[in-house]
Amino acid sequence: MANIKSQMKRNITNEKRREANASFKSALKTAIKNVEVAVLANKKDEAIVALNVAFQKLDKSISKGVHHKNYVANQKSRLSLKVNALQ
Repeated sequence: MANIKSQMKRNITNEKRREANASFKSALKTAIKNVEVAVLANKKDEAIVALNVAFQKLDKSISKGVHHKNYVANQKSRLSLKVNALQ
């Protein structure tokens, strides 16, 4: 446990950010899963709507510093290929 007052404050801030990042990552995983579920159900309209939501969350994860830009590019490409393969 820290003895220095500034480090105690910093520990509180770090814990808040950790919880916020965990919540954001969970919401992002859910958005990605919604796209995959719609693709498996062969529902193109739902998949496109879910894809837009997932893209917004992925872009926001870059600006928040939660994910690296290459991870986001990989996920966007992977999901787009699945949705575009639907007829």
